[in-house]
Amino acid sequence: MNRTSIRIAFVIVILAVAVTIVIGDLRRRAAARRLREAILAELQPVVLQNCTLKRFGSANDGGYLMCENLIEPLGAAYSYGVGSNDDWGCEVSRWYHVPVHEYDCFDPARPACNGGNLIFHNECIGDRTVERASRFFDTLENQMKKNGDAPESGRRVIVKIDIEGAEWDALLATSDELLSSIPQITFEMHGYDDPKILEVLRKLKRNFYLVNLHFNNWSCTSAAAPLPAWAYQTHWVNKRIGVLDPPRPCPHR
Repeated sequence: MNRTSIRIAFVIVILAVAVTIVIGDLRRRAAARRLREAILAELQPVVLQNCTLKRFGSANDGGYLMCENLIEPLGAAYSYGVGSNDDWGCEVSRWYHVPVHEYDCFDPARPACNGGNLIFHNECIGDRTVERASRFFDTLENQMKKNGDAPESGRRVIVKIDIEGAEWDALLATSDELLSSIPQITFEMHGYDDPKILEVLRKLKRNFYLVNLHFNNWSCTSAAAPLPAWAYQTHWVNKRIGVLDPPRPCPHR
């Protein structure tokens, strides 16, 4: 084989490799786009006939919409991811005179709440009982059991979770039986490119209605399209207590 033939063969090989890389990249992008479209399709809130939305906590970050008229009777609340303040937990505790169990293993600061009953736990919610880098993690089920709030206790609890992307594994590890016992769960969810997100959303929708969706302005990015942002607040109401109102248009807040 002469040099010209060798050069031609070399160019053909390089072109073939380049085309393979480009095609592979296009396929990955298309698959990622389909995932984001599927996530957005699941994030479609509905209207309930019997939900009066009220914001609990801060006016901005740290505040969450909940169905105020569906909260009572209330035995306890759980606040995951609190940092140096927990305005949501403080307001819930003071308004309903219940203990609020706070969990945060990354920020040891214990939020103050004049007139409220905040019980701080220096641990995080996770998908198993484990210690990582001197931080303790446990499941929602175990944490509720230790506090006497397991479903069989009959105590009615509400839950707020804002844990910077760790919510997906924690929720996948939570049984449908436990989730179905919780009247309302409010989240700040994070991410757009993990198949676990779709799995969790579909899991939640087996027992809950999504009644509020708010994409956080500070997290807007074109990389998440068609999602407008990578962080979004969601509120979920148990189908046992929520009454669907199909004729009304769905809210986007």
